[in-house]
Amino acid sequence: MESHKAKRVTLADVAEASGMSKAAVSMILNNKPGSRLSAEATERVRGVAKELGYRPNAAAQSLRSGKTRTLGFISDQVTVTRFASEMITGILRAAESREHTVLIAETFGKPEQMAEAIKQMAHRDVDGLILGFMDSRQRDLKIPQTGLPTVLVNGIDDSPCTAVLPNENESGAKAVRHVVESGARSVAVIGELGSAEKDPRTYPSITRRFGSLRRSLSEANLEVLGHWVLDDWNPTDGYQATTQMLSEGYKPEAIICANDRVAMGVFQALAEEGLTPGADLSVLSFDDEIIASYLRPQLSSIRLPYEEMGALAVDLLLEGSLEPGEHQIDMPLIERDSMKRN
Repeated sequence: MESHKAKRVTLADVAEASGMSKAAVSMILNNKPGSRLSAEATERVRGVAKELGYRPNAAAQSLRSGKTRTLGFISDQVTVTRFASEMITGILRAAESREHTVLIAETFGKPEQMAEAIKQMAHRDVDGLILGFMDSRQRDLKIPQTGLPTVLVNGIDDSPCTAVLPNENESGAKAVRHVVESGARSVAVIGELGSAEKDPRTYPSITRRFGSLRRSLSEANLEVLGHWVLDDWNPTDGYQATTQMLSEGYKPEAIICANDRVAMGVFQALAEEGLTPGADLSVLSFDDEIIASYLRPQLSSIRLPYEEMGALAVDLLLEGSLEPGEHQIDMPLIERDSMKRN
């Protein structure tokens, strides 16, 4: 069966249907300054273009402007895990609102693939690059010199760059304030990461989070029962640390967890001892992963603002605001049922 490709609506079609010249239609649809056309004519042309389904020729626009209205997003495991997927949502929504398209590539956590992905994006004539990372670490990316404006999201590089990060300098302080406001008089911290303590430069966000936490605890009217250091941030680690803490006779009125997966293990250990967060003690966490709302009671958590970080990266690229340095996004407290009110 013979197939027929739908005829593309052209500028001439819009001009004929609206009773205007091609030059006038071009000025209206391309938002050219200096037009003396009436508001009525402008509205008529835009209405006809919408009715006919007219879309500008992207290739022609690119030739005229030198821009493709396309951004490249290169992911380091963001697209293949659930933890930071909201970053993609922020990038896509911000790009769409500015009538840009996004090409996406994934490196699967292999640093050697990053340089090749950057070169491939440059060959596709993207207008700018966003490099997004699942975990916030100091990196030595060795970014190829493509001349493309580039923004890093949730990571920083050894070389000067524009980076968008969560404001971890304030996150620990926010957690302590919330514990104090709950009326708790004692607190335990579960989840400082051993590898981050050994190499704080490699883990800047984690170092900032717990640096802020320790400073704020030292200034607060709270009895700090201890800091339990973990090898990893998984439910098993949180469970074992909490079991150890309770077996040693510590009974904090509040527990601050490194992240929501650690908190999940904390909940399990507390349940075995007949203790319920929100009723017998307070439990507060970081990151606000989806499991925070699945736990019972639901977990209060300080959210990593992935979507806002992705959106800001697009804004910085398209506004040309690419001075080397960090742009930090506030981490909001998502309050649920795990905090006890004394």
